[in-house]
Amino acid sequence: MVDLRAWFAPERPGDDLLPDPAQRRLVWIELLIVFAITLGLSGLSSLVSLVDALLRPVALNQQSVAINVPQADLGLLDFIKQLLGAIRLTAWGALGLYLLYRAGTRLHQVGLDGRRKGRDAAAGVGLAAVIGLPGLVFYLVGHAIGINLAVAPSTLDDSWWRPVALTLLAAGNAWAEEVLVVGYLITRLRHLGFRENSSLLFAAVVRGSYHLYQGFGGFIGNVVMGLVFGRVWQRTGRLWPLVIAHTLLDFVAFVGYSLLRGKVSWLP
Repeated sequence: MVDLRAWFAPERPGDDLLPDPAQRRLVWIELLIVFAITLGLSGLSSLVSLVDALLRPVALNQQSVAINVPQADLGLLDFIKQLLGAIRLTAWGALGLYLLYRAGTRLHQVGLDGRRKGRDAAAGVGLAAVIGLPGLVFYLVGHAIGINLAVAPSTLDDSWWRPVALTLLAAGNAWAEEVLVVGYLITRLRHLGFRENSSLLFAAVVRGSYHLYQGFGGFIGNVVMGLVFGRVWQRTGRLWPLVIAHTLLDFVAFVGYSLLRGKVSWLP
């Protein structure tokens, strides 16, 4: 039988609280710096984009926003710039892992070791299925009722390298987000004494914040995704399933949209 209390009101594992107030202050400073140069800055930028969209004389669902857009006129240069974007995302996640390592946390403690490859992969596919279809329905409903912009996951030209770039960007997004807002952030909040539900909500709101450029629906949907993903990690201690699931979700969104764009009537 599933222990519902353990899922909805879990206890903070171990004794991760840093006893020294000076150390806790340094962790707060570390968090501010990390998110000021990564996803936190993206959240503030997204908030400004949403305010800008709300001030326009047309409804949100009459506006559109693109995620992966051309970065250069020459195709080869565009490809290189897309690859650099994927490298930047990978580095963001690596920064979080490095800081955890410096603080004494090892890969197996956040679930990024290779001991359960098959089970992690299966869990990732299952988690993607659980989130994917409801997420698509929520996006379509949100757009229909006017709380979301029309989101174009990719406007890259039809070229031989487009699937490669979009796949790498999907993996980069998944790596950066799951490492930073789940493995890194929640672990650091444990060090600061946050309870599991408080750290989960904090991380989910951070995740939703950098999707505000999509509209209120993008924020709400990603907060819900953050609550689900964060709780799965808190209960299982495995981060690879989250990275795999997120990669699959973004891959389907990025590559699938580029193939279906202009060919189906129900896609905004």
